[in-house]
Amino acid sequence: MVVSCLSLGTIGMESFLVTIEADISQGFPAFEMVGLPDTAVKESRDRVRSAIHNCGFVFPDQRITVNLAPADIKKEGPLYDLPIMIALLLVTRQINADIRNSAFIGELSLSGNIRRVNGVLPMAIKAKEEGIKNLYVPYENAKEGAVVQGINVYPVKNLYQLVAHLNGMEKIKPVEFENADVEENENYPDFSDVCGQYEAKRALEIAAAGGHNVLLIGPPGSGKSMLAKRVPGILPKMTFAERIETSKVLSIAGQLPEGVSLINTRPFRSPHHTASPVALTGGGNIPKPGEITLANNGILFLDELPEFSRKTLEGLRQPIEDGKVTISRVNGSYTYPAKMMVLAAMNPCPCGYYNHPTKKCRCSPHSIQNYLNRISGPLLDRIDIHIEVPPVDYSELSAKEKGESSEKIRERVNKARQIQIDRYKGTGITCNAHLTSELLKKYCITDENADKILEKAFESLGLSARAYDRILKVSRTIADLDNSEVIKGEYVAEALQYRTLDRKYWGTD
Repeated sequence: MVVSCLSLGTIGMESFLVTIEADISQGFPAFEMVGLPDTAVKESRDRVRSAIHNCGFVFPDQRITVNLAPADIKKEGPLYDLPIMIALLLVTRQINADIRNSAFIGELSLSGNIRRVNGVLPMAIKAKEEGIKNLYVPYENAKEGAVVQGINVYPVKNLYQLVAHLNGMEKIKPVEFENADVEENENYPDFSDVCGQYEAKRALEIAAAGGHNVLLIGPPGSGKSMLAKRVPGILPKMTFAERIETSKVLSIAGQLPEGVSLINTRPFRSPHHTASPVALTGGGNIPKPGEITLANNGILFLDELPEFSRKTLEGLRQPIEDGKVTISRVNGSYTYPAKMMVLAAMNPCPCGYYNHPTKKCRCSPHSIQNYLNRISGPLLDRIDIHIEVPPVDYSELSAKEKGESSEKIRERVNKARQIQIDRYKGTGITCNAHLTSELLKKYCITDENADKILEKAFESLGLSARAYDRILKVSRTIADLDNSEVIKGEYVAEALQYRTLDRKYWGTD
């Protein structure tokens, strides 16, 4: 006799339907699993056997074969414990229920408790797409699954409770999505706390308005990290689609806060400079999202940029360009989103005091150049804005008046971002930083003065074609902040100021 029940799995950001088939036949007692199970799935035999015994049910003393279909996709993780157990109890008639429109996800403890698993949100979305009406998940995962409307998500604490529910002896109520379960944490540090640094604030406002990558260069104590940590407070609020995508990433990575259904605030990730390439871009035997994916729809802050290994930094090049990262393995490819805004900070030289107005730099021109060369030209080309952050004057530190608040800056950013959303409607693009070469020509209309400045800068600075495109994108954002459809010469001139490391003389004085 063969019975089946449904479950789900994940590959990268996507989920797929899994059919668990169980068959009991005559022969020596054995428990075989087929259908490309990994080690964790194979180990479920012992967990299922112990859980069934310890909850007072009967484990069949016959030959058992469990098939996980489709057989061409590798099944990973312990989340199949629960559906395998349900299939066994069905085939032994210890459960008498119609489960054709139900799916099961969960890890079993030896005592029969259902443990939390990763990736419930994308699996709940897939379950709805497949027409599944009831989804049984661990109690701790229920709120993230309840985000998906049109499907009943049942929170299950243990095996006995679930069997009693399926047999009609006990009722488990499905979880309903509540706004109270949405993460609300917008108590960001305010830009008004930052003394001086008006040019840097302006550059970060432009970056937030257009989604541009930024490199902050300045001596120790000039406020680079302080400025970077305030950028999330001026970014536009996430759309519902962005909130779902961000929550899916954290769900798959197992980092969705307990009791939270949906993430409402943009991520801010700040990995240490000792992070490995795998930690930053993702990977492992069973590929997991890295920092660039965890920063999706938010900010990736790389402090002390030259201290990161060359291999780690070079791994950023393609994800920054494509907005996604693909990890290839023998069993297949895993694609994760990486639409993040990169904020990086660095000292201008090894001692940190090159170009300092009062402290003397102890570094030779050769050591300064070697320090800067740790960051490759192709990576620098992908950073739209390079801005120097000088030390703050005493007069600015002692000023009693506070600077402009993040709220006021955010208002201007929101207006500029809305202009971009309206302009690029139907293109799949929401901000200037993501403009393709084709759209760049269509939407970045320059006047005669702007063309002259661009031509002169291209020749004198030796700009690459990519750097030229980045300057145009930043100019487009400056024009949007000024509510101008035409890119004027003054906008291009300001954008050129934000290419510090393109200047041939920088770092060689």
